[in-house]
Amino acid sequence: MTYRVVAWSTGNVGRQAIAGIDARPDLELAGVWVSSPGKVGRDAGDLAGLGRELGVKATDDADALLALKPDCVVYTAMADDRLNEALDDLAKILRAGVNVVSSSPVFLQFPDGVVPGEVSGPIRAAADEGQVSLWVNGIDPGFANDTLPLALTGISERIDEVRCQEILDYSTYDNRKVLFDIMGFGAKPGDTPLLLQPGVLELAWGSVVRQIAAGLDVELDEVTAVFDTVPAPETFEIKSGVIEAGTTAALRFEVIGKVNGKAVCVLEHVTRLRPDLAPDWPQPVGQGNYRVIVTGEPTMTVDLQLMASDGDHNTAGLKTTAMRLVNAIPAVVEAQPGLLTVLDLPTITGRGLVAQ
Repeated sequence: MTYRVVAWSTGNVGRQAIAGIDARPDLELAGVWVSSPGKVGRDAGDLAGLGRELGVKATDDADALLALKPDCVVYTAMADDRLNEALDDLAKILRAGVNVVSSSPVFLQFPDGVVPGEVSGPIRAAADEGQVSLWVNGIDPGFANDTLPLALTGISERIDEVRCQEILDYSTYDNRKVLFDIMGFGAKPGDTPLLLQPGVLELAWGSVVRQIAAGLDVELDEVTAVFDTVPAPETFEIKSGVIEAGTTAALRFEVIGKVNGKAVCVLEHVTRLRPDLAPDWPQPVGQGNYRVIVTGEPTMTVDLQLMASDGDHNTAGLKTTAMRLVNAIPAVVEAQPGLLTVLDLPTITGRGLVAQ
């Protein structure tokens, strides 16, 4: 069976999604939505940097794309600074009877206990009205802290703590809005970026720890967050801009799910803009990696390294986020209608992608 798919946005992840849709023999690219007038009318292959045309022209007419009645939309538009608009987009697509796999808003990965019902309720109602499904995932939040850690616990005798770490150098990540405006790199002492405002870390990654707990049949008493930053010792330049001396150049945070005051599920990010910063923080394998540590009997550590063909681990992160969504399309389309989590789906594989 062939599934007709619309790529919704052509940013860092969206470009990778178009390439992924084209790579799967069971998917057909039916349309591409763009927000920039300068991209309207351009071929999808050009926008994705494939070096060849795919015969599908981009449009900013959402209604026209939904009128095509595709089987699924791959929604990769940023939601961090346009949350209400993103939720409205998703509800509109679902009400039109089109399934969605999405990289945002990330709390919809597992919203129970993370956001109130009035936030997730309209999405559930839209899915019910359209009799279709929404699945939010990626690499993180996503595979690196849902399927990977839960699979590892399957060989445990006793589990004391499940810790999921992202330990990466973001200096080659080309997204100034995310790095500077949202994460707060380059911020002066005393400035509080969006990500570190009260409750935001628990909102963004609370879904991770609550989903792990649900997969282990554990009821958390509370979810808390802590963070620390390190300033740049001198001014230096990264791909997204200049980091002035004395401004934030490294960030570490934890989102902690507790039972009886004890941490049992932890999401930890260690983000540097230069490898020599914060040497006492957890160190990566190679240029960077995702790490799962299950403390118990036995204690186990798994390091997942990603590397794209261009030699950049951040490109690989964008590509794996896109492919986590693209490869799940058949399962999501065939699933029961509703707001899905990874606990609702079968194992997602790269079926049909083996080079022959």
